[in-house]
Amino acid sequence: MIQPNSDRERRTKRRFSIDQEVKYKMLYGQRIAETGVGRTINISSGGVWFSTESMLTSGMPVELSMNWPVLLNDSCPMKLMIYGCVVRSNERGAAVAIERYEFRTQGSRSFQTNGQLPVEMRMAT
Repeated sequence: MIQPNSDRERRTKRRFSIDQEVKYKMLYGQRIAETGVGRTINISSGGVWFSTESMLTSGMPVELSMNWPVLLNDSCPMKLMIYGCVVRSNERGAAVAIERYEFRTQGSRSFQTNGQLPVEMRMAT
């Protein structure tokens, strides 16, 4: 295993190889400057590397969305939204530093139970 402080590896966050379709939007203020589709190559709590259709401009804000590979409560699909900035890009892909992220549910029918969700409540003692 390569140590985080070695000459070859400077990353301190653990990266996970996750291969999912990712949709991206390059933002220019409140406007969408460019959109595209790619595939995630790896992801960590600090950033994501993904393939792109063209080189992205470093320093530009970007919004990524991808289906999360794990279901909530084994039945509800989730989408991961990532907001960040392009830190580098080449003809194969781009790296985005994550500034914030959020998970969104995608509303599986099997998860919907007539408005009543399975909730476990515990009283603080």
